[in-house]
Amino acid sequence: MGSFEVIGGKQLKGEIIPQGAKNEALQVISAVLLSPEEIIIDNIPNIVDVNKLMSLLSDLGVKVNKLAEGKYSFQADDIDIEYLNTEEFKKKGGSLRGSIMVVGPLLSRFGKGYIPKPGGDKIGRRRIDTHFIGFERLGATFTYDAKNHFFKAEGNNLKGCFMLMDEASVTGTANIIMAACMAEGTTTIYNAACEPYTQQLCKMINAMGGKITGVGSNLLKIEGVEYLGGCNHRCLPDMIEIGSFIGLAAITKSEITIKDVAYKELGQIPNIFRRLGIDLQLRGDDIYIPAQEAYAIDTYIDGSILTISDAPWPGFTPDLLSIVLVTAIQAKGTVMIHQKMFESRLFFVDKLIDMGAQIILCDPHRATVIGIDNKYPLRGIEMTSPDIRAGVSLLIAALSAEGKSTIHNVQQIDRGYQNIDTRLQNLGAQITRI
Repeated sequence: MGSFEVIGGKQLKGEIIPQGAKNEALQVISAVLLSPEEIIIDNIPNIVDVNKLMSLLSDLGVKVNKLAEGKYSFQADDIDIEYLNTEEFKKKGGSLRGSIMVVGPLLSRFGKGYIPKPGGDKIGRRRIDTHFIGFERLGATFTYDAKNHFFKAEGNNLKGCFMLMDEASVTGTANIIMAACMAEGTTTIYNAACEPYTQQLCKMINAMGGKITGVGSNLLKIEGVEYLGGCNHRCLPDMIEIGSFIGLAAITKSEITIKDVAYKELGQIPNIFRRLGIDLQLRGDDIYIPAQEAYAIDTYIDGSILTISDAPWPGFTPDLLSIVLVTAIQAKGTVMIHQKMFESRLFFVDKLIDMGAQIILCDPHRATVIGIDNKYPLRGIEMTSPDIRAGVSLLIAALSAEGKSTIHNVQQIDRGYQNIDTRLQNLGAQITRI
């Protein structure tokens, strides 16, 4: 198990370039299964979850070639569909949450898509019913082997339909889009997720010859086509990394420039951090955060305590609530963090309390942060990363703390953040990988 040793309390300075978007990469890389032609994808992050998915596709028969750093070509012209029945597939697919994304394109093109129970973060209930309900609406048959935790969707003659999704699931929407894009007739998806990741997937499929309209809204219309070809695609910068770096700059009183952020795709993220009192400035397509000695949390008009909660896009992404919570520790004022989606994602706050933060965990979904206004630094402790976002939040807290912190299980962080230790070292962070 890898660990980070962090000597905190140091101001950082410099420029940092965000990696390609992890959640987008998992979708668009899965989409290469829709075509036998070559597809080139650029700005792919070099992180564990993405690399595992590319390895899984390679085992399926996809030709994966690295063209440059972060740039790969994919060609799915010789797929071994029987690989889905092997024990190796069950083992590899079960180790990755993103493996669920291969079911839709395989079902669309080959008439069947299988997957073992997906892995990923242990952050609470993460049901996948929405995916398979959508496949059934298109005419597929769903079976579940409860003994072996193995899911199957099969159907050679998918037909378009109208469906009202029970939740605006990002991965569920993406999977259903990929299943529907070559179905007979027109599919209409209402209450579809409209995150930039999903928009990017739709744009890529349209570049391949698909016919998807309503992109960017929660009402998508997909006219099925008989064939999809190749294309070139570039992933957006990772909005979660961008938000993480904003929080890092604030709590460590650092001057940081985040380069090439695709600002128009960030939605509520800059506004939420501004409500924490952070001065972030748009310079071209870069975000500049000056060194701030203090920052104060906003209140509502009547003076009541601010609540920051997650919501489907264009609401605030749940992946950044852990970062917002940590950032608020050294602010002046109080904020309620309401994590609606996942009931186990706030349990890491006990480590922050051990470091000296003033946080009340109200219940599994809500935590109140009473900012300590830089009156005293956090103290370094030994801790373990429970999931990707909590792990980076603990790392940010450690970089602001006085003394040495040790963070174990950092492979969780590596699942979502590319070479995070060396990139932060370039800003002046004292962090060592053990």
